[in-house]
Amino acid sequence: MNQAFPEIVLHWVAAGFYIAASAVFAHAVIFGHPQRLKWGQLAALAGLFPHSAALLLRWVASGHGPYMMKYEVLSSNAWVAVVLLSLVLWRRPNWSALSLVVMPACVLLVAFGLFSNPALKELPPSLRSVWLVFHITFAKLSTAAFLLSLGSAVLVLLKERPSPRPWLARLPTVEVLDALGLRFVGFGFLFWTVNTVAGAIWANESWGRYWGWDVIETWSLITWLVYGTFLHARLFFKLKGRRAAWASVGCFVVLVLTFLVLPYLLPSLHAAYFQ
Repeated sequence: MNQAFPEIVLHWVAAGFYIAASAVFAHAVIFGHPQRLKWGQLAALAGLFPHSAALLLRWVASGHGPYMMKYEVLSSNAWVAVVLLSLVLWRRPNWSALSLVVMPACVLLVAFGLFSNPALKELPPSLRSVWLVFHITFAKLSTAAFLLSLGSAVLVLLKERPSPRPWLARLPTVEVLDALGLRFVGFGFLFWTVNTVAGAIWANESWGRYWGWDVIETWSLITWLVYGTFLHARLFFKLKGRRAAWASVGCFVVLVLTFLVLPYLLPSLHAAYFQ
């Protein structure tokens, strides 16, 4: 049997649960059935079990965490995002509308991962370091936090339309969603800062330099500067509402380019480990 076959089956099962969770969340939020939000949370949690099992199988088979091939990276990013969303909704059930953006995004990440190359690839001994663990962990946490901020921004844009849908009136106010997005960006920016510093230390251990202006290193810095500028404008220039939401969406586009597009398109030291 193909080594990847059980992982693929488990990933499809997880994707099925995530699709069900997306549908239940959408039905509960849009049609005003708050008592059914629990079913959406349970479906998301149910999907985490086969998803976790798939990533664990991958870890055992490859001998390293799920952060090398595109198949592993996309799947583990989705797993972290679902976990973070579940923790947020456990503490703040009234923020369930965030799931309308986050859960479909996680389904897409798992799906794209399933249609990429599932082959195993060993991590070179020169790259094995505890700093790699910090680098990858905080990169995934920041990506999940930024995804939640995107959810807040999309909801603000929907509520700020000239003729918003009636169901949007049941959501938190624009001010609350705006503050929520700022909080998620703040957490993501902090995590991205740690990710960048840990990556520089890891690069020095592996390649003998802290910074080499590699394509991915450069765009990682650009992402940090873009989100830092957003926070500066938000806190000191009182950027709010619709303009802040569009700025948040723009920042997320830069993140997607840095984290999910450029590593697979441009030749670089990083790209060599993600093909």
